[in-house]
Amino acid sequence: MVNFALRRKSAALLGSAAALCLTSQALAQSATDTLQEVVVTAERRTENLQNVAISATAINGDQLAEKAVTRLSDLQFASPALTVTDAGLTQSVNIRGIGLASGSPQVANGVATYVDGLFQPPIVTTNSFYDIANVEVLRGPQGTLVGSNSTGGAMFITSKSPELDRVEGYGELAYGNYGTVATQGAINIPLTDTLAIRVAANHREHDSYYDDVGPYHNQPGGLNETDGRLGVLWRPGAFQALLKVEAANKNTGGYAYRPVPGTQYADDAVPGIRNLDYNAPTMNSERALINNLELRYEFEDGITVRSLSGFQNKRINNLYDSDATEAATQTEQQYVREREWTEEVNILSPTDGPFNWIVGGYYQRNKIDVDILNQDAGFPTNIGTKNNKLTTGVFAQGGYKITPDLELQVGARESWFHVTGDGGVYIGRGIPGFPANGLKVADTAGRHDDSMPTGKVALNWKPDADTLIYAFAARGYKPGGYNSSTSQFSPETVWDYEIGWKSTLLDGHLRTQLGAFYNDYKGFQFGRIDLTNGQNGVTNLSNATIKGIEGQVQAKYGGFGADAGFAYVDSQLGSVTVVDLRLLPSGTLGPQCPAGTASNPPTCFDYTSYLRAGGGGPNLFSPKWTGNAGVDYTFDLPRGMTLTPRLNLAYVGPSYTDILYSRVTDYLAGRTLLSALVTLRTGDWTVEAYATNLTDRKYVSGQFGNNEFYGAPREYGLRVHVEF
Repeated sequence: MVNFALRRKSAALLGSAAALCLTSQALAQSATDTLQEVVVTAERRTENLQNVAISATAINGDQLAEKAVTRLSDLQFASPALTVTDAGLTQSVNIRGIGLASGSPQVANGVATYVDGLFQPPIVTTNSFYDIANVEVLRGPQGTLVGSNSTGGAMFITSKSPELDRVEGYGELAYGNYGTVATQGAINIPLTDTLAIRVAANHREHDSYYDDVGPYHNQPGGLNETDGRLGVLWRPGAFQALLKVEAANKNTGGYAYRPVPGTQYADDAVPGIRNLDYNAPTMNSERALINNLELRYEFEDGITVRSLSGFQNKRINNLYDSDATEAATQTEQQYVREREWTEEVNILSPTDGPFNWIVGGYYQRNKIDVDILNQDAGFPTNIGTKNNKLTTGVFAQGGYKITPDLELQVGARESWFHVTGDGGVYIGRGIPGFPANGLKVADTAGRHDDSMPTGKVALNWKPDADTLIYAFAARGYKPGGYNSSTSQFSPETVWDYEIGWKSTLLDGHLRTQLGAFYNDYKGFQFGRIDLTNGQNGVTNLSNATIKGIEGQVQAKYGGFGADAGFAYVDSQLGSVTVVDLRLLPSGTLGPQCPAGTASNPPTCFDYTSYLRAGGGGPNLFSPKWTGNAGVDYTFDLPRGMTLTPRLNLAYVGPSYTDILYSRVTDYLAGRTLLSALVTLRTGDWTVEAYATNLTDRKYVSGQFGNNEFYGAPREYGLRVHVEF
């Protein structure tokens, strides 16, 4: 029944896309408006997406509001094969089921996210978009130019840069239900013929979507966010310097979740997903400082030297009611800080000859501090971890035109990874009879080194100026790490084989992208109990195969515009034996007891009776079907005004979050979401009425432990925007 429903939804989406094609074909003969060129910079050059041999979705800043995309998690409703699953501190971002399936600080992203060219650690990534130039979602491993941490793909978020030729900017104010108040704006000021600045700011707040009936009346899921960005451009000639400094401050009142129905913690006394019953205070504070400096110099022969330097400092403070019930008292206080220093150097050739190339080097250093205090009925457990990570790499990519229409593209990269860390698990700190700093029951120190060659070989054929047909093989890699001094996990690798076709038809009124892929995925890193110390760790699961097809279409005729996209992903994960975390007793249990020794937590624990066979089914966080579609029409009104209604539909199919495949505790049901926007434009002014989740769909957006998170309810409001 579920598969039939999925096929029916997907068939409807494909039918809509086909109808768009037929409608455009019928109308194109007399059309005057065409689609704007989509520009991407993921390969370090400014290129037309239709001419780049990658499977990608690109959205410019103006389209973000049209598609109801306000933050990174919303991209899953505008880009096929992408899922963003709530997990509290971090979000599990996956493309084609490859990305992040662990909350451990030892695990790196599998979908590399970049803001203004800087790789983003997996924390403090949920801030609102503002003053954005474009967003690019690249599907499949990007092992040459991105390198490690891109086994699933990559996302590039680029803010608007200062310009030298004019004073311009915008202001925006929005009001909505749940007490929503949102303001943002930017101003671009040329100071001289060679120097310009751009200042942008954003503030957004809304009440909690939930009612906490517990004694503290917390406001989890509420929002109070303030962000600012300064850009400085200096271009005295062939040299250019671009500096961007961004600060973000976000408070949410804590994470909102309920115990998974059917588990031992299920709280049936407080019905409804919008009602919570916390018996401890909750809070969440996120801060980030992001700095980057790009230097470019173009020589007379067209060769460009580029340097991108960056420093980031991200911090999170949390208070949790871990069990999310009144009945039990399990709390957690968490502090996470990650600092990152990066440097990338590129040398790029001009592209007007038969041979083009890019060479480069990369350096990244991360310092991660984690301090966690768990209280189970008042008994403290302290977990502390300090990690130092070093990622380096060298790469080169070249394209050679065998004929004017056929290009051979070859890329290669060698990456090196080194991590060391110190830490431990302590119990009883401050309790009489225990050492002053607690009794150390587990050691989380360790080190790990690995390296890996990655790259890509592609054939790109342009039989005419409006068509690209390509085929390639590419390899991606995500580094391994350690759980303790006696336990390590291996890297992930994926071989991706793809064919694709991109076309621009009907005199620029219709664009299509279609591709098929086959992934050989090895070493899937998954969060599980590490039996050597009894703590949450990481293990490599069995290999997987992932295959599917993806398609996108955009159409524009006069006042009519439409777009649609879909992905079908079929995956198969090998079998593996793991601990069933949901059956374990609470508290610090300790490492696996030696044979013949009885359980004696926290000295040791016998996990034998909790081992279960898992895997053998679909890959995790990997819906078989995903899709989106949008349609709008612009009506001309008197006095130069226009009115544009738009409707968006997004579908994310069901997926599993754990390899034990329980339909009760490890399953995210599929959901179909609608959003709408009505825009009135007159001169430089725009007034928009918006609504998201129009049908007020109640759905689970993620799981962590015995708790589950929920998507936002229906939101609506009015937004006023002015350009100057």
